[in-house]
Amino acid sequence: MIASTRFSVLDRSRVREGHDASEALRDSVRLAQEAEALGYHRFWVSEHHGVPGVAGSAPTVLAAAVAAATTAIRVGTGGVMLPNHRPLVVAEQFGVLESLFPGRIDLGVGRSLGFTDGIRRALGSDRPAADDFAGQLGELLGWLDGTQQAHPGVHALPAEGLRVPPFVLATGEGAGIAAAAGLPLVVGDLRGREKLAGAVERYRREFRPSARSAEPYVIVAGTVALAATTAQARRILVPEAWSLAYSRTHGVFPPLAPAERVEALAMTDKERHLYERGLSGHVHGTPDEVAEQLEAVIGRTGADEVLVTTSTHDREALVESLRRLARLARLTPRPPGARTRPGAVPGTAPRGVAETSP
Repeated sequence: MIASTRFSVLDRSRVREGHDASEALRDSVRLAQEAEALGYHRFWVSEHHGVPGVAGSAPTVLAAAVAAATTAIRVGTGGVMLPNHRPLVVAEQFGVLESLFPGRIDLGVGRSLGFTDGIRRALGSDRPAADDFAGQLGELLGWLDGTQQAHPGVHALPAEGLRVPPFVLATGEGAGIAAAAGLPLVVGDLRGREKLAGAVERYRREFRPSARSAEPYVIVAGTVALAATTAQARRILVPEAWSLAYSRTHGVFPPLAPAERVEALAMTDKERHLYERGLSGHVHGTPDEVAEQLEAVIGRTGADEVLVTTSTHDREALVESLRRLARLARLTPRPPGARTRPGAVPGTAPRGVAETSP
């Protein structure tokens, strides 16, 4: 099943101790170039606001930089959070991206609000805005295909009529909303296997074919870490596990710390509990161990694609993990300068080099 499944990468532009936000953003661009060369299908960036440990606050700007530095890999967002934006502006931004990089842009959208009450107020978003996600999504789709009626005579230019494939990131009711809209579903994380499988089952059961997707399309997202030994793979997980534990005890996401420093910390009982929980359940280990785990996940969910969301302090270890996964999944490396064929649509062509031509 692994060999017939697409693999993609999402990078959160995590700030690392000893490195500033500027370097984190450049790291994302460099990682996209590596993912392209290895044969990964997509490279997505995320949206976070007011989080000291995350540099990616403007996903469309970063996506433009990634697309400009690559030639063939699909580029998109995982995702733009609609409660923070006017749907017209989102449509316009992606129209510009698609016009500049035709056939390569994905529009992943979600409904998450800001990390704190203060951030949510600064963004002008609140809980009712998140509750109207289905309405916001419908308006966005209307701007893209020119069917919106709420604002007669207004058009989202240059987006209207362009083929920018939308994806829905599932949180809460997200799976049902994606199904009702007939859109591909992105769902995580891999630690909660039964919850993840339940969301996918609901999506498939309620899916309504649309002009954008005739059949359900499922992307499962989560941490995947490979190394020569299980212990080395586990160390890749350490910085993010500590960052999460710290955020839940101090209310702030810190920059990612080196694994050796985290392992030497004197933690409180609560911090230790959260840290150990943050290490559990991820897909990680040697290639053989990861193959077994991925086969189980793909078999349980019927996933069409796996979106790797791993973050760590050691970028060399992260890149090597992606290389090992590319070999495991038998991805087809792209030759330098490979370009997307005009009109290519994700999820329709055979996996790998079929999406590109020299």
